[in-house]
Amino acid sequence: MTPAAKRYSLIGPDGCSYTSAAPGTLGGHRRNKLYGRLDCPAARRALAAGGYVRNRVFFADEPTAIAAGFRPCAVCLPQAYQVWKLNYAR
Repeated sequence: MTPAAKRYSLIGPDGCSYTSAAPGTLGGHRRNKLYGRLDCPAARRALAAGGYVRNRVFFADEPTAIAAGFRPCAVCLPQAYQVWKLNYAR
């Protein structure tokens, strides 16, 4: 008997969840609509405090996160955040 393949829940460009055989490359916060690196220090602090887990989401890549309406994290993706802030923040 072969072990079952690991499945991951990711968010697609339409903002809906789907199951994937590959893990996400970026993490995000559903309620705050932001995404960042999986090793982001701000996300790690929030996860350690316990308040972030319920809204944690994952994305296959950056274009998918952007298409789903999420913005870059100012802490772990400062350059992408500055571009977003100049072009989209109001």
